[in-house]
Amino acid sequence: MTSSTPDYSLGFTDELLASLTRNTADSSASYLLPYLRPGLRVLDFGCGPGTITVGLARVVAPGTVHGIDMEESQVELARSLAAETGVDNAVFDVADVLDLPFEDDYFDLAFCHNVLMHVPDTRAALAEVRRVMKPGGIIGCREMISRSSFTHPDYGVLQHAWRIFEDVLETDNGHPNIGKDLKRQLLAAGFNSVKATASFDFYAAPADVAFVHAFATGWFLSPEMIDAAIQYGASTEAESARISEAYDRWKDDPGAFCALAFGEAIAAKH
Repeated sequence: MTSSTPDYSLGFTDELLASLTRNTADSSASYLLPYLRPGLRVLDFGCGPGTITVGLARVVAPGTVHGIDMEESQVELARSLAAETGVDNAVFDVADVLDLPFEDDYFDLAFCHNVLMHVPDTRAALAEVRRVMKPGGIIGCREMISRSSFTHPDYGVLQHAWRIFEDVLETDNGHPNIGKDLKRQLLAAGFNSVKATASFDFYAAPADVAFVHAFATGWFLSPEMIDAAIQYGASTEAESARISEAYDRWKDDPGAFCALAFGEAIAAKH
């Protein structure tokens, strides 16, 4: 299918998938949960492997959650997860957020997590989501703020890895810091009553540090990502080697600590 994000360099590797599957409704949508109630019809746009979606579905049952994603492999994983966990009120389909296969005023609530950061035309995406929402419906978005995220200790190079990530995403017409701009974006798309907040995902326990190291070396420092960063002029082979050495040092540091920053926003369609 023709996608609204044709230049998606981040891929769908095992390491990235492992990162996505750590997200749950409790960990990644806690700001939204107070707005959920049984019987709602919910849209999860950019649902990925469905780990958040099934959690939302449990809360709104007997209502229905429709998860859509541009990547068929992610939709298949989400369908399998719903079947394995006995969640029968979650429906998944391949679809583009700029051309949603739903009628006007269809959903009570819409949700996304780290999706708008990848969509070049944020305004158009939010306008299309607003179209399929009922008057009085609620939208909840949680998006990354890369510039406020950190890996510590830095060893003089690890923070630059975040800048490389931003450069690659921006070259793909993405928005690595859109989390701090959600209020403005939602207002511009015609939503009202915006409530903006922020939060961090923390990685400090030994298992979490090991996960970040495996993710960084297996995904961010993979040949595909290094080639993309070099091609985009965001990094060099020598710099990638220094980052790799620093991550190996970081994983054994007693003070190893990593945090991902997110902006969150709730808004209404009046």
